[in-house]
Amino acid sequence: MAAPQIYVNFPGTAREALGFYAEVFGGKLSLYTYKEFGRTDGPPDAIAHGQLEGIVAVAGSDTPKGGKSVRFEGIMLSLLGTAAPSTLHEWFDKLAVNGTVLDPLSPKPWGASDGQVVDRHGLHWLIGYEPES
Repeated sequence: MAAPQIYVNFPGTAREALGFYAEVFGGKLSLYTYKEFGRTDGPPDAIAHGQLEGIVAVAGSDTPKGGKSVRFEGIMLSLLGTAAPSTLHEWFDKLAVNGTVLDPLSPKPWGASDGQVVDRHGLHWLIGYEPES
């Protein structure tokens, strides 16, 4: 089944951001420069397209001159139940480095554990899991 792909226009930080997500989630990272794509609307070494393939998939590029870069309001990227609780805690902790924890990943009154973090690149994540039975 196909699912929406997260594709982010970064403000000149695509290499750093996508590399960060590869460190957090693992997977295979492919990066292609403007020069490799024959683009002239930005610096030759800017990222024209980058893609992280794995359990968490993220793609993006550096915003071309005059383009708009990432700004999220009212949207979270949900990783609810996508991995074992220990892995979800590890991801949360890594995303929180130089980011902002909005709600710690912890047990909630309704029985599940979840939390929210905005990472250093501005993406808002909701991470959690149901209690183990």
